[in-house]
Parts: sequence; C-alpha cells; structure tokens
Amino acid sequence: MSDENKSFNTCTMKKAKFITFEGIDGAGKSTHIPFVVGLLEAAGHRVVCTREPGGTELGEQLRALLLHQSMHLETEALLMFAARREHIDKVIQPGLACGDWVVSDRFTDASFAYQGGGRKLAIAKLAVLEQWVHPALQPDLTLLFDVPLEVARRRLNAAREPDKFEQEQSEFFADTRAEYLRRAAEFPQRIKVINSDRPIAAIQDELRQIIGQLSG
Repeated sequence: MSDENKSFNTCTMKKAKFITFEGIDGAGKSTHIPFVVGLLEAAGHRVVCTREPGGTELGEQLRALLLHQSMHLETEALLMFAARREHIDKVIQPGLACGDWVVSDRFTDASFAYQGGGRKLAIAKLAVLEQWVHPALQPDLTLLFDVPLEVARRRLNAAREPDKFEQEQSEFFADTRAEYLRRAAEFPQRIKVINSDRPIAAIQDELRQIIGQLSG
C-alpha cells in the first residue's frame, strides 16, 4: 500500500462529529461557540469552526449578497443551498473525513426556519433541496438556542448594524422561532433546545454536559 493510501485510510478511520448551532438572531448562540470549541479541544479533538452562509471563498461572497441584497424568495433559498453545497464539499466533508470535529454556526435547519418558517417558502421545496444537496449528511448534534422573542429583539437592538434578516419585523422572528421548535420536536435525538435566557454560567454547565455525552 502506498504512503498516500495509508494516510487516506488513517484519515477516514478517525472518529469525527458534526455539530451545528442554531437559533433566531439575538438568541445568543454565537456567544457560546468559542466555549464549545474550547471544550472539544480540551478533550483532544481537532476542531474546524465554520459558518453559514459562508465558510468558503465563494460562500463568503454569496453571504454578502444574501445578507444585504433584496431578491426573490426562491433565489434566496437556492443561493443558500448553493453556498451550502460548496461548504460541504470544501470544508465539512474533508474535515469529517480526517477525523476533525466540525462546528458550524448554522446549517440546513436555518433554511427551514428562516426561508420556510419566516419567509413562508413551502417546506416541501426546502426538503427537495436538502435531499439534493446533502442526502446522506446530517449533524450529529444541533444546539438550538432559544429565547423569548422580546429578549432576542432587545439583544439585537444593542448589537451591530443589522443585516436584512435582523431588520425583519417581530412576526417574522416569531414564525422563524416556531419552525425551529417544530423541527426540534420532530428530531429530538439530534436537536437539543437550550434555554439561553439564563446566566451564561448556567448555559455553559448544560453545554458541558451535552458535549461530554457526545464526546465521551
């Protein structure tokens, strides 16, 4: 066996996990990503930390369009999945193949929540795109950070200049949150709902327990 093949086989045999962070804007998920990455690294895992839309050179270009340009709803959904296809090909699958733990700020649950729940694109259309783009790939764990709508809106008001999603009205975020929670009820083994309207220390205690069970 060649050295190249030995390296490839060793790479693909390593244990790897795919973890995603989800939640409406202002839910606080971004605050806890570095903490979880630190937990994983402390446990001896190599970690690839990435985001959607984005994660690749092309994906970041599409991110700029998606967050700031007005467009048809179906165009928006298609561009989200186009960026995701690149993300999977260039970042997620190579990382998992080499035994890295991949941590992504958003993945396909966000499309169901934002384009489906918030924007009212038919869920069936999103399901077709999901089946087309990643039929055999799902996160091993999704951490869904959930807060009452008024808390999320208050946090957003204190944040940076909002993008086009963050500028949406309360009804949009209520519907987006509802779709997130519907998916959490549909996939309870994968999606863990985190009440993030609590002190950071309490949230981190829960995250430490969940990650410990996954990486144990």
